Amino acid sequence: MTNDWQDRGAVDWMLDDAEVWAVVGLSGDPTKTAYSIAAALQQAGKKIVPIHPDAPTVLGEQGYATLADVPFPIDVVDVFRRSESAGQFADEAVAVGAGGVWFQLGVIDEDAFERTRAAGVKMVMDTCPKIEWARR
Repeated sequence: MTNDWQDRGAVDWMLDDAEVWAVVGLSGDPTKTAYSIAAALQQAGKKIVPIHPDAPTVLGEQGYATLADVPFPIDVVDVFRRSESAGQFADEAVAVGAGGVWFQLGVIDEDAFERTRAAGVKMVMDTCPKIEWARR
């Protein structure tokens, strides 16, 4: 593990200052981890934006099929996808002007991390907001 993956400055900015979190892979299934993390983000005062091909309304928030479909600024793109398909969402996050990208626990793409950081976008990888809140 690279310590840069969980840079304190990036983690703190996302948890404290970022308000709009697009959650890639969020569906209406309450048994999925993305659902419980999105609910925790809401409880922490964050606006969540479900990103899913079916564009469901989840936890009272309108969903969108892609990041590019979201008609307002996104602060953080939180990715619940397998490592091998997660990188495209980091690239899309950069393309839509998101301030940060968060790859969940177990989601690792070192090339995407380097591309995202090189583009000047904060990125956190292989951890979870709930874990990081508990470390404080």
